[in-house]
Amino acid sequence: MTATAAPRRVYKYYELVMAAFVTVLLCANLIGASKVCRIGPVTFGAGVLFFPISYVFGDVLTEVYGYARARRVVWAGFGALLFASFMSWVVLALPPSPDWHEQAAFQTVFGGTPRIALASLVAYWAGEFCNSYVLARMKVRSEGRHLWTRTIGSTIAGEGVDSLIFYPLAFLGTWPTDVVIKVLISNYLLKVAWEAAVTPFTYKVVNFLKRAEHEDYFDRQTDFNPFTLGA
Repeated sequence: MTATAAPRRVYKYYELVMAAFVTVLLCANLIGASKVCRIGPVTFGAGVLFFPISYVFGDVLTEVYGYARARRVVWAGFGALLFASFMSWVVLALPPSPDWHEQAAFQTVFGGTPRIALASLVAYWAGEFCNSYVLARMKVRSEGRHLWTRTIGSTIAGEGVDSLIFYPLAFLGTWPTDVVIKVLISNYLLKVAWEAAVTPFTYKVVNFLKRAEHEDYFDRQTDFNPFTLGA
């Protein structure tokens, strides 16, 4: 008699968390990626308002559902960013109607260079996988205790990788070097501080999902290869 395969787990909220993750990611890259802001003595990129939220979702996904399922979400976000970047290029490349005079404004808002788009994709991919991997490994090592250490610790690692890739790759040689360094450091510190500040919220979301999904995944025998979609 042929053995019957075990039924695949169906989660109530997994797809919703994935959709929220991708939405925040698109907002971070399409709305705030290129604008530099200054409030008082602090200079920062506007994307800092959105992007750290994606790391919160990344932490929640890995903590509750495990690295393999978080990996699928990271790839979904990568595909969404790739499509959005391509369609932005297509829309801007289409010849505008003579009666429409907003091409320059659209170019300013959505006309990120291929260099910036590439930097964003590479930095996102590397940073998110680093974040998820560090959290998964820390969870096993700590036997699930002290959630705050791994949400903040994984963000320190993931955001560090992301920032060190994105800002030099996207802006070095275009912006003055001191501005690139200043924005890189200030954004990195703001993102890590932001993650630490929302730790109580992260606890609430994680605890709710663990109860609702009856899941608290430990990546003890997980294949951490990022180039697969197996879950």
